[in-house]
Amino acid sequence: MRIAFLGTPEFALPILEACSRAGELALVVAQPDKPVGRHQELQAPPTKEWAIARGIRVEQPDKVKQGRLAAVLVSARPDVAVVAAYGRILPPDALRVPLHGCLNVHASLLPELRGAAPAQWAVARGYRETGVTIMQMDEGLDTGDIRLQRGLSIADDETGESLLRKLGPLGADALTQALALLAQGRLPRVPQDHSKATLAPLLSREDGRVDWTRTADELDARRRGFTPWPGAWTTVDGAVLKIQSARPGAGSGAPGELLAGTAVACAPGTAWELVEVQPEGKRRMPAAAWLQGARLKPGHRLGT
Repeated sequence: MRIAFLGTPEFALPILEACSRAGELALVVAQPDKPVGRHQELQAPPTKEWAIARGIRVEQPDKVKQGRLAAVLVSARPDVAVVAAYGRILPPDALRVPLHGCLNVHASLLPELRGAAPAQWAVARGYRETGVTIMQMDEGLDTGDIRLQRGLSIADDETGESLLRKLGPLGADALTQALALLAQGRLPRVPQDHSKATLAPLLSREDGRVDWTRTADELDARRRGFTPWPGAWTTVDGAVLKIQSARPGAGSGAPGELLAGTAVACAPGTAWELVEVQPEGKRRMPAAAWLQGARLKPGHRLGT
C-alpha cells in the first residue's frame, strides 16, 4: 500500500513512523520551515527532518488551494493519505486524490472535541478520559466517519503537553490496526453523531487569563490544560503574573482577593494556593518569595 503522509509537529512523529512500517511511504508533506528564536532562523518541522534523514521525498507547499496540494498528492500516486496535525484544512480536490481517501488521526474521541487543540481542552475541561480517532476525512471540520477509536484515561496531574505525548503513540497503534484492516477491506465506518459534538478551538493567549470567579478546581484544570502555552496568568496592579504551579483548596473572599499565605479566593468556598509564579520580566520563583518581595498583604486583589 502506497501511503502519503501529511503532518508537521512532534506529535505526528510516531504516526509517521507507523506509516513507514505499514506500507510504502511515498511522500511526506509538512508545513513550510518557520523562523524561530531571537535571530529568526528558519527551522524545519520534525516530520521533514525525519523524512530527509531516511531519504523520503518531502514537499512543503506554501498554499494548499488552487490545486497545489492536489497536484503534489497526484504525483505520489497514494492508495491512502494519512493526516496528523498537518495544520491546514485540506481542500476537496486533495481529499479525492488517494484511492481510499484521507485518514485523519485526531487526538480525541470524536464527535467530542472537534478542532485544533483537543488534548489541551480535554484537560482544561476536567475530562477523565479521552483518546484518538481514526477518521475518514470529509470537507467539514472533523466531521467525517469514524473508522477506529482508542481510549485513554487522563491522570490527575496531566497537562496538555503530557497528554499529547501519550496520544501520539496511541494514535500510531490505532493507525497501524486501521491500515491493516483497510488493506483487508474490513475497516469499519460509522457516521458521527453530530448532536453530541463539542469544539476544541485553537488556543489564544486570552484563554490563559485567570477568571477568579471560577472554582479553584476549574482554574487548576485550565492551568494544566494550557501548559506550556498560553499557561495561566493574571495581572497584579497592571503587571502580568504567570502562575506556574498551584493547588486547589478552600477559602472565602471576593474573587481574586489575596487570603492568608499564598491562597487567592475564587468561586464561593474555594481558593487557589499559589505555589510557583513568574512575575513579568523575571524568573520563576516560589509564590511566598514573590509575595514577600512585592509586599502584598491579605486583601490585595489580583486580576487588576
